[in-house]
Amino acid sequence: MALLTAVIVALWGFGLAIWWKVHVPFNFPCNVPKIPIYVSLLGLWSDMGQDEIYDRWLRKPLEQHGAVRFWFAGRWSILVTRPQYLTDLFRNENIYAKAGNQKKIPWSVLATLLGDNIISSHGGTWRLYTSIMKPGMTKRNFDCRPLINTSRKLVELLLQAQSRTAAGEGVMINPLILRYAISVMGQSFLDIDFQCLEDLENPILEVQTNIKRSIFKPFYMNFPVADKYPALFPSRKRAFALVRRFESLLYDLVQNRPRTSCKKKHDASNNQVVHMLEQALKEGKITEKQYRDNLKITFIVGHENTQLLLNSMFYQIGSNQEVQDKLRDEVNAANIANPTADTVNKLPYLTSVIYELLRLYPPISQLINRVAISEAMLGDTVPIPADTYVGWNAYGAHTSSANWGPRAKDFIPDRWGSSVEEMQLKFRRDTIRGTFIPFNAHMRKCLGQAFVLLQMKIAVFELVKGMRWTVDPNYKLKLPGAGVLAPMGCKIIFEKIQIHEPVSEMELFAEDIALYDGGDL
Repeated sequence: MALLTAVIVALWGFGLAIWWKVHVPFNFPCNVPKIPIYVSLLGLWSDMGQDEIYDRWLRKPLEQHGAVRFWFAGRWSILVTRPQYLTDLFRNENIYAKAGNQKKIPWSVLATLLGDNIISSHGGTWRLYTSIMKPGMTKRNFDCRPLINTSRKLVELLLQAQSRTAAGEGVMINPLILRYAISVMGQSFLDIDFQCLEDLENPILEVQTNIKRSIFKPFYMNFPVADKYPALFPSRKRAFALVRRFESLLYDLVQNRPRTSCKKKHDASNNQVVHMLEQALKEGKITEKQYRDNLKITFIVGHENTQLLLNSMFYQIGSNQEVQDKLRDEVNAANIANPTADTVNKLPYLTSVIYELLRLYPPISQLINRVAISEAMLGDTVPIPADTYVGWNAYGAHTSSANWGPRAKDFIPDRWGSSVEEMQLKFRRDTIRGTFIPFNAHMRKCLGQAFVLLQMKIAVFELVKGMRWTVDPNYKLKLPGAGVLAPMGCKIIFEKIQIHEPVSEMELFAEDIALYDGGDL
């Protein structure tokens, strides 16, 4: 009898502990609905995409109330999509402070991977990182040659892959896009050519692929407390080791590999982010750990957004030949051999397609990384207790009929206007209003926004000029269950077309020689 009583008490205590962990805090707002916790856990047993999950469980309460109580990363948070709430959240950094995984779950694999960086930091630390890194991310004179050369190499590799594929079957595009994106990032921000387009056995490519496969598991994302006990969860022990290997490898490559920069001595305009971080470390402005953390976040964010968006581009434009043909006609009519920022930024249809891709496929579709420093009133209607995490869902804001009309879920580039000036005005206006937030908004908007837009424009310019493509008829659109947003496992059928105004490698080599002065770091 005593044993039975002890078992009952133990089970009761265990149940009480579980309830205490997963119950909604008593001080949470009652005027917004609660999304059942199982919705956040669907990734454990369901293969539903986040578009399906959002439409079934989140769209109605969020469009009606603008905010919901939502379980994420082992705690209850507030998730918002109403423009009024989004602008309040983004404008008031002093109330809703950035607080990434290094603050929220500092013991976790994710915190070890990302560290304390320019995206997740707050206050004086963020201002320090920004003062160091911003000039290398927002400069107006990015070298377009790496973008052009890697885009043309991507065309070549995709066509080669297609030639090795059975007739009527598509090429799995993401592995090649990942190689392209890392190559561009390295040459543009870290002054290194990682050789990912040439070397299939590249170690940085291998470790990055393994990280994407192993770290973002639904169970550990929802219950990160498990990361405290790697001895009990061997897969997390391996994940920690993989993250440490990535950091060590990236650091060694940056420190020891030959740099690709041909910058003239004393010409600060050619400096890249890595040069600025190295100088700050040398001058004692940042610690060794801060240097490494910001090196890692530059690598990850510098390639991931474009990687995701290019996957979405291939699927969307491969599904709509009318859009693809119109793009190709505009590119060919421009009669440009080597695109520059000035030339691609003057192409209205190309601009509208990129903007519409960002609207329907925001690469980071949901993020909960702000914490209320004190009690607050979000949008003057939703009480937010101190220490509560608040986040946003860009997919929800971008596909709301209240924000974008009855065809909000349709891909319509023409909705952005007819001239580049009109499109850019709408881009800025909708960002400020909180109806278009692929790059966040206000003082913490993404510093790499202009570069991503330039990279996408040049990539699409070269892709439509060199080939046409269609989605493999056997492929059915499948989006991830949470987090990032892009088609998974997408297969595309490619066909080579005549390139207008081809440029020989000798011409590009001659440009390199003319700019090179033998200088190094």
